[in-house]
Amino acid sequence: MCFQHPFFPNRCIKTMIPGRIAELRRRATWYKRLAGNSHFDDNLREVTGYKQRALRNSAPDNVVWQHLPRWYGVTATSEGPGAVSELIQDDYGQPAMTLEVYLQNFGLNPRIRGALNRFCVWLRTTGVLTKNLLPHNLVICEKSEHPELYLIDGLGCAAAIPLPEYFEAPRQHYVERRIERMWKRIHWELSGRNIPWKTAEKL
Repeated sequence: MCFQHPFFPNRCIKTMIPGRIAELRRRATWYKRLAGNSHFDDNLREVTGYKQRALRNSAPDNVVWQHLPRWYGVTATSEGPGAVSELIQDDYGQPAMTLEVYLQNFGLNPRIRGALNRFCVWLRTTGVLTKNLLPHNLVICEKSEHPELYLIDGLGCAAAIPLPEYFEAPRQHYVERRIERMWKRIHWELSGRNIPWKTAEKL
């Protein structure tokens, strides 16, 4: 669940949906169910994502923050521990539109294709590690009269063995795989979800 921070309107707080950990454990393969509850806690995984090598000790004006919300740590809430991060907003102070909604309304037009290409360049340049880049986890914010994408969820390394965290060649390969899967997912969304997104061709 995601809430606007009661004291800082430019921040949001994410808390776990009650029963979410148990649900994820039930859906996991048998060997993943051997892991502890922390493996299924989205907030703890986000903490780990923000501690990755590419972001560690990065200055506020570092290029790594061009497409990521600022991170403010974890705080106690009435709904349990909450991960606090920057709330990406539109020009009217509302939560920014997701890429999923944008594609449904406007399609893959030149403006958003340009934003996607700049986002890909940023991934390759910084080596920031992400899980699968899903359209509902990317939001659009207007910057200098053109849209830019921000990744609001899914930060971190999904590899079973975290070689991309420590070695350059596996990191480059990993980032390219995330980009490839992102485009496949986009074209799956644009097809009305009528084709298998994992086998969709990049256009």
